[in-house]
Amino acid sequence: MDIKWLEDLIALAQTGSLSRAAALRHVTHPAFGRRIRALENWAGVPLLDRQTSPLRLTEAGTRLLAQADQTVQDLRDVREELKDSLSSADFHLTVAAGRTLARTVVADWLTAMKPHLRQAPVRIRTNSLATTLQWIDAGEADLLFAYHHPVIAVRPSGRHFLHKTLARDKLVPVMRADHPVAAHSSYQQTGSPVPYLAYDGSLALAGLVTDHLARTAIKPRLKKVIEADSADALLEYALKGLGICWLPWSLAGGACRAGQLVSVWGRAMEIPFEVRLLRLRRKLGPLAESTWNETSTL
Repeated sequence: MDIKWLEDLIALAQTGSLSRAAALRHVTHPAFGRRIRALENWAGVPLLDRQTSPLRLTEAGTRLLAQADQTVQDLRDVREELKDSLSSADFHLTVAAGRTLARTVVADWLTAMKPHLRQAPVRIRTNSLATTLQWIDAGEADLLFAYHHPVIAVRPSGRHFLHKTLARDKLVPVMRADHPVAAHSSYQQTGSPVPYLAYDGSLALAGLVTDHLARTAIKPRLKKVIEADSADALLEYALKGLGICWLPWSLAGGACRAGQLVSVWGRAMEIPFEVRLLRLRRKLGPLAESTWNETSTL
């Protein structure tokens, strides 16, 4: 038995739809369906009447739902009690973010919040957007820094999350200043394909670049030579002259101002996006609540 299966059952009862429940749980529709089947296999009886619309629980499913609600709530209560019992040497605030955001926006935020935090222990955890959303949902992190753009595949539900817009950034195509392609004002003048440093598909930024290029009427000729799951790594590869990549201006701006990198091909190739701070709608711990209230928006 996996406690997530019980939370899945609760989400399904709330929505009456496998697809909406899957979105609520931040998993794909097929993966969610497999988890419900696994719960039914554990129970030994059907829990869902799949002939109705909206979907309804069977009598056995309704009985299990009542117990699931109580079990999940009891576990959450125990977790909160354990967190409240931490000594002053333990972390009082856990912040989740992608690796690039942890280096850029989160670093600026920590500096601005220093008077409020007063050296309270803060834990920074980094991973993909989908994983960090699961941490928030499970109570394993208090606050989440995340990219926001309409094409990002994984998006938090407004019914369960609050958000504040903290920054506006943009992805900019950059390359080393002495790269031969950098001398061309237009990608239509480059002739042969340009070596392209791409994001791994697991990163939210990968979807932004892919969508933008797909919607561009006249596309640059790119030849993917490197794919990485780290914007920091792509920055280093661009600095070494290995090709072009789309980097957040908050990350690459310093190198551009120093003349090490140049942005190329004009504003039409830039991709604007927001950075948001997210939290669950339920009440958080004292430090997390006060930190949320003290955080300024744009």
